[in-house]
Amino acid sequence: MKKSSTIFLRIVVFLIGILVLGICIFALPVIARVMSEIAAELHPAWAHIRYPLLIGLYGSAAAFFYALYQTLKLLGYIDKNMAFSNLSVKALKHIKYSALTYSGLFVLMSPLFLVAAEADDAPGFLAIVLILSFASFVIAVFAAVLEKVLQDAVRIKSENDLTV
Repeated sequence: MKKSSTIFLRIVVFLIGILVLGICIFALPVIARVMSEIAAELHPAWAHIRYPLLIGLYGSAAAFFYALYQTLKLLGYIDKNMAFSNLSVKALKHIKYSALTYSGLFVLMSPLFLVAAEADDAPGFLAIVLILSFASFVIAVFAAVLEKVLQDAVRIKSENDLTV
């Protein structure tokens, strides 16, 4: 049962990765171009935001893909019955840092999104950006809690192994 669950989770992680990769290849350049055009109409001094915006978006995508990679490693540890190991704790720590990086990049880019949302009069656009940032922050907190619990479990397991 456990093996089929991890296989299902691997497939889901792989499909999410393909979807985000498609967005990175096809949608992000268009989004950056449109936002820079809108910003140039509203504030001519902001006409050059396309490349900083792309750097921030692709940086957040890199953090996202690194978190997916760490998730696959964690699922591999579960398959090998190494769920309660320091390697799993390390993978959760990397997931936490990736989620914080993703959230931080979106917070840093929020002024760029604010200019585009103001020009297009679309408060929903800014809400989506804030939701993505908040969701990744929640994932970081959840990973930190799991990391702490798993760290305590590994410590207790190692103490029990020594007493036997």
